[in-house]
Amino acid sequence: MFTRSGGFAVLLPVKSPGTGKSRLTSLEPDERARLAAAFATDVVDACLATDGVAGVLVVSDDAAFAASLAARGAEACADPGGGLNAALRHGADVVRRARPDLQPVALCADLPALRPADLASALAFAGAQAGASCFVRDADETGTTLYTARYDDFDPRFGVDSASAHTSAGARPALGELRTLRRDVDDADGLADAIAIGLGAASQKVVAP
Repeated sequence: MFTRSGGFAVLLPVKSPGTGKSRLTSLEPDERARLAAAFATDVVDACLATDGVAGVLVVSDDAAFAASLAARGAEACADPGGGLNAALRHGADVVRRARPDLQPVALCADLPALRPADLASALAFAGAQAGASCFVRDADETGTTLYTARYDDFDPRFGVDSASAHTSAGARPALGELRTLRRDVDDADGLADAIAIGLGAASQKVVAP
């Protein structure tokens, strides 16, 4: 597992596309599904083009979709259930058994404008923290798009007000604009902003007229 050079393993929790992006109510269900799939595809591609990323582990309840991401160069494992944070802890355990030298990085799959330079900057920040956990606030400043810590300290707290939850747990917020890494898409406004930044290739194909 993970033959690329780098010290970080990205954990990407991915729902079945048919159940994702339910808050994009202006879109038809099939379009929401295609968009959710495209978002995850673009995130995998961006991660695999980022310096410092040894590999991507997709944790998903949809084996067929996970296989399509694995075909792009990711690894995949089944979501054990129990929610997002449980899925991330399971992913960290999978990586630990295979590559104990790697630091797990939890990353959201709804970052369609993500650019490798922003992810590399966040990972460089994490690498300079002398082992302290760190996270990236989302564009709204209340959520989290990335969280990383050494395996023994890995304690993801995604959910409502996750930025505050991670701060309370001692994680350090990453500095810098990191615009493409902060722009997650939960609703129509987020999608419009991501489009303005510039979508990845797969997402662009879905939203193009």
